[in-house]
Amino acid sequence: MSEHIDNLKNLHTILIDSKHGYEEALTDAEGRGMTQLFQEMITLRIKDAGEIATILTTIGEKADENGSFMTTINRAIISLRSLFGGLDESILPGLIDGEKRIVGYYDSALETSASSVDREILTRQRQNLLKIIAEMEAKKALAA
Repeated sequence: MSEHIDNLKNLHTILIDSKHGYEEALTDAEGRGMTQLFQEMITLRIKDAGEIATILTTIGEKADENGSFMTTINRAIISLRSLFGGLDESILPGLIDGEKRIVGYYDSALETSASSVDREILTRQRQNLLKIIAEMEAKKALAA
């Protein structure tokens, strides 16, 4: 069970870090570029991280709502990116790579999950993320 708890905590942390990165991107985009995508991802991250936090609370664990040091790194990268290239479709390859890494966190949590309720939530969130990745890849292809 402790491996599953660790996997859930890691997933929760990466979702919080990602939300913070998208919030920084939204601020830096100033209503241009990929603003709609950033807003959608923030909403998704809030919902998904909240569900993971609920799972953790149910099993007696505390979810850290602050994220990790990666939040600081993500914010710095987004700020630099907005200064030099803008936050338009050119940022999609990096976003896609990041989202695919998050799928790996879902895979780890699913591998160690014994609860059917947890598995249902994790599977649904993972499937939603895969759809978003496909949409990002389609936008990237159109922009090329």
